[in-house]
Amino acid sequence: MPQHAMGDKHRLSLPKLLLTSPSSGTDSGCDTPPSSRASPASLRTAHGPLGSSSQPLFEPQVEKRSPQTAREVQYVSSGPQNTRCGWQAFTPECLQVFNTPKGFLFFLCAASFLQGMTVNGFINTVITSIERRFNLHSYQSGLIASSYDIAACLCLTFVSYFGGNGHKPRWLGWGVLVLGIGSLVFALPHFTAGHYEVEMDDGVGTGTCLANRSHVECKDSTSGLSSYRLIFMLGQLLHGMGATPLYTLGVTYLDENVKSSYSPIYIAIFYTAAILGPAAGYLIGGAMLNIYTEVSQRTELTTDSPLWVGAWWIGFLGAGIAAFLIAIPILGYPRQLPGSQRYVIMRAAETQQLKDHSHRAVSNPAFGKTVRDLPLSIWLLLRNPTFVLLCLAGATEATLIAGMSTFGPKFFEAQFSLSASEAATLFGYLVVPAGGGGTLLGGFLVNRFKLRGSGIIRFCLFCTLISLLVFLVFLTHCPNVPMAGVTTGYVGSLLPEGHMDLKAACNALYCCQPEHYSPLCGSDGTMYYSPCYAGCPEGAGTDLGGQKVYQGCSCVLEVPSGLGNATAGKCASTCQRKPLLLVLVFLVIVFTFLSSIPALTATLRCVCDRQRSFALGIQWIVVRTLGSIPGPIAFGWVIDKACLVWQNQCGHQGSCFVYQNATMSRYMLIAGLPFKVLGFLFFVAAYFLYKSPSGSSDGLEASLPSQSSASDSPTEQLQSNV
Repeated sequence: MPQHAMGDKHRLSLPKLLLTSPSSGTDSGCDTPPSSRASPASLRTAHGPLGSSSQPLFEPQVEKRSPQTAREVQYVSSGPQNTRCGWQAFTPECLQVFNTPKGFLFFLCAASFLQGMTVNGFINTVITSIERRFNLHSYQSGLIASSYDIAACLCLTFVSYFGGNGHKPRWLGWGVLVLGIGSLVFALPHFTAGHYEVEMDDGVGTGTCLANRSHVECKDSTSGLSSYRLIFMLGQLLHGMGATPLYTLGVTYLDENVKSSYSPIYIAIFYTAAILGPAAGYLIGGAMLNIYTEVSQRTELTTDSPLWVGAWWIGFLGAGIAAFLIAIPILGYPRQLPGSQRYVIMRAAETQQLKDHSHRAVSNPAFGKTVRDLPLSIWLLLRNPTFVLLCLAGATEATLIAGMSTFGPKFFEAQFSLSASEAATLFGYLVVPAGGGGTLLGGFLVNRFKLRGSGIIRFCLFCTLISLLVFLVFLTHCPNVPMAGVTTGYVGSLLPEGHMDLKAACNALYCCQPEHYSPLCGSDGTMYYSPCYAGCPEGAGTDLGGQKVYQGCSCVLEVPSGLGNATAGKCASTCQRKPLLLVLVFLVIVFTFLSSIPALTATLRCVCDRQRSFALGIQWIVVRTLGSIPGPIAFGWVIDKACLVWQNQCGHQGSCFVYQNATMSRYMLIAGLPFKVLGFLFFVAAYFLYKSPSGSSDGLEASLPSQSSASDSPTEQLQSNV
């Protein structure tokens, strides 16, 4: 990572807004120095040597004559700065076409898309396959998923504090490079763990007792594969380190280089790319899971088999290569884009005013460059009640987003009786328009209705209330497909709740092993645990679709034909509530993401200008510590309570095979509803505690110099009346 001391010698200083008024000693805001009067002559002589980092780009003088009269604003440019795009001395003219906010937004969106696709898409899609391939328990895979947020929390303070005062594009570029290295490390176990081999249950012929061989297999299979979790954790730690600058320094860099009213649109586009990334990850990851993990070998397994392991590693290889290609252009951007200086006054005027004298320290150009200022920076943010409440509201929303993104495919898989790849693909189709559209629409509405301050928080209140009401979707569910010995008896009678009895008269003669879970769908519409428990003879044919078909199964009864047949895989769900569930889950995602950009914009507007990067870093620490890290753990814990059939891994409890749908839906509601209520209450408190700025940025917008004039000759003086 580049240090904050590295960067251009021609570092750009923030412009200083000098206000004069009849009264002295008043607090004007966190970015405004004490009132003083400066003459035009003094402004003209304020220039030092070209490239000096101690001089402002322009200094306005605002003379307040009376409430009815206009104010006079004067701007003086401080000279040309190093704002060319390129690498070191290589700054060809052809690259300057991309040296604009839109150009930087394109590459930043590519980086956020890649990060979302890798971390929030591929990881959540392949986590079940990784558990199966490397004999991992649920808590171990949960720790792998949480390693990303743990690394981000450890790095956020450092990156946002020093990177916020350093060369932001360089921090962003090096972060993307680290992200790519993490993806390559994550795919490494596939190439070092050997080939994946499984033993299939092909009917009662293999149902003989194999106690001795099972013991040897257990000993061999657990000898070292589970230790690969450390490599997965290392890959996730690198993912977390590399992604840290994206949502702190990337957001503030965009906000610093565009007009204040356009900032929500740019940030919304950036976050929309971040939302579309996971959606693409679900779709691409789901497609890769349809390819066998050993791409050069043929297998008799089908994608419906619980022993199937897809090619989980291909996506991470592609992500690692793409990260290197994206990082190169980001590293070439300057510290500030050309013409961005003119927007600083607008941001300063819109920033929430503080009632104490702490703004004097923040407005000091030397503030935030050393570790000694870190405690004061944290203290200033903690004394801002609006900022704290917005952080807590974001944490509650992050809990739901993290929990749903991790277990959403599993919820669909259980409710609709789908395979893992089908569930991931369906969830991806839902997230693309809902999450991406909601994020983009939120930023558009803020810009369209010119929402500021309390209006933005009021909009977040409305979205949270709607999503809270729609979250009651989890009061409904799809019934389980009847499964012999688990949810229904072999003769059609219901089992006592909480009991499982796979043995029956039709399979009592066979020594079936519960470790061999291979579900199949009988011609009677009932699902069976395995061919052996269905009483199917050894050997199976294939139908026109290539699926295995077992004939003459003793437990599958058809009247009047007698013995029936069974097809490998789960029975299709006939749930009539599926469209309603999908629509309501879609609305939950839309309104949850609809408030994300407005809430982020409100955060940027309630803190001092020089603290914005650091404030976003602190906010992300709170969001991850209280939301993203415990969210999957909480949802996973309550979902496990709904499990009916657990995997038996050599006497140890593994992953869950069958869930009780009604219990799962009810526990999802119990886990998520309190967080929705808390988020609503936090937005209510933030709305009433928000202090509106004493002045609006709208009045200053007309007085700002044009983008071209902001970077003209050092002797040019711009004067206008507001």
